[in-house]
Amino acid sequence: MRGFGREAEAYERSRPSYPPEAVAWLVHHLGIRPGAVVADLAAGTGKFTRLLMPAGATVIAIEPVQGMNQLLHKLLPSVPVVAGTAEAMPLKSSSLDAVCAAQAFHWFDAEKAFGELARVLRPGGGVGFVWNARDRAVDWVQRIWAIMDDVEREAPWRDHDNWRDSAFGERREFGPLHSETFRHEHPSTPAGIVDRIRGVSHVAALSAPEQEEVLENVRRLLDTHPDTRGRAELRVPYRVDCYWCRRR
Repeated sequence: MRGFGREAEAYERSRPSYPPEAVAWLVHHLGIRPGAVVADLAAGTGKFTRLLMPAGATVIAIEPVQGMNQLLHKLLPSVPVVAGTAEAMPLKSSSLDAVCAAQAFHWFDAEKAFGELARVLRPGGGVGFVWNARDRAVDWVQRIWAIMDDVEREAPWRDHDNWRDSAFGERREFGPLHSETFRHEHPSTPAGIVDRIRGVSHVAALSAPEQEEVLENVRRLLDTHPDTRGRAELRVPYRVDCYWCRRR
């Protein structure tokens, strides 16, 4: 997790956002509207926080990493930002109508997190999860993620489908889990792709020489692959996995 704090600005610059249809799906099913109170859990630099704001609800950002927390507060000064984790939210019981976690639940202790979600949500409140999952269908993109495979051998999201089933499972305090899949592309430059890799937590946590070796491998690929060589703009595809369930 320390890598996120080191490279918060690279994370903000280079990470993809989320497609409007995915946000609309979650906003609709979670009942995020004027008068509701919603928390963006593990909010990072506010990538998903700012997408919740147009719905008119009161949005609270929860982010434990100091570097991320500070940048989020700077970027979204009107949003309350509190330090806390999924397992220990600094909020009153039954104080929220909804909780969202974008690109984050794989870092949580699922058992403790669901217990805490049950505590802070009002009966009938909803919880939503969203991930930008890596789409490897394009050859040069597959090669980029292949560079990352060795770096991220211990990443908690590696076996996403099996992990999701075991982490979510059936929860006594929550109704059934609903899911939907969306797709989008993130436009970037070659330098932006390098920045994207720099902002990955496992890369950010490396020593300076180790990090530079990874980034140089990415630069070399972009400079030599026939589909990326000489191009000023690139588009990185993502599969967007969304889920929601409701507090009983």
